[in-house]
Amino acid sequence: MSRPTALITGASRGVGAAIARTLAPTHALLLGGRDRAALDRVCAELPDARPWAVELSGLAPSDVAGIEGLDRLDLLVHSAGIARLGHLADTPAEVWRTTFEINVVAVAELTRLLLPALRAARGHVVLINSGSGLRANADWGSYAASKFALRAFADVLREEEHPNGVRVTTIYPGRVDTDMQRDVRVQEGGPYQPERYLDPDSVARGVLAAVTATPDAHVTEITVRPAAGPTR
Repeated sequence: MSRPTALITGASRGVGAAIARTLAPTHALLLGGRDRAALDRVCAELPDARPWAVELSGLAPSDVAGIEGLDRLDLLVHSAGIARLGHLADTPAEVWRTTFEINVVAVAELTRLLLPALRAARGHVVLINSGSGLRANADWGSYAASKFALRAFADVLREEEHPNGVRVTTIYPGRVDTDMQRDVRVQEGGPYQPERYLDPDSVARGVLAAVTATPDAHVTEITVRPAAGPTR
């Protein structure tokens, strides 16, 4: 039997790359991202992975239609995202548009385009959300709003696609030791403390737990927090 296929966005680094490495023993992988060279490096580590260089903010149906052999998709993991911090009074419309385009609209459109393949496989959609999708804090307005929207998208998708056998899981990680977190700390003006953050592999293990659950179980949400406690 052929191995199940997983498509992972944001797979060139950080959490997305960690998810790819965790799933590699059991899945054929299609790794999505903007940086083709970085995707190639991750694919070179893994036995059954191929790159899919794509700009999600400008996703077109032809981008998905051009993926060879993707008539069935067992797992879609949305890991790509951006975070731009600042007071609401200082956040222009362009930041809101860009944040929602990447964190919400691209997710919704890619999922829509891949639903026939997911339905054919009775597949699984996993969305990497954030603690900001559960609680909004000062300076995190546009990001938190996009993650609350992503949470709503997941809840609706779960209800609508249940009759088609498609499962939907949201993962809510706390701060993770990634390049994105380094950028966030620069924006916050605080020190980078990797010992207080989650390892990307810890988030990847949450994904693995959701997708390897027994057939009678539908894991809808997983929250993962750093053991070191609050980092704000």
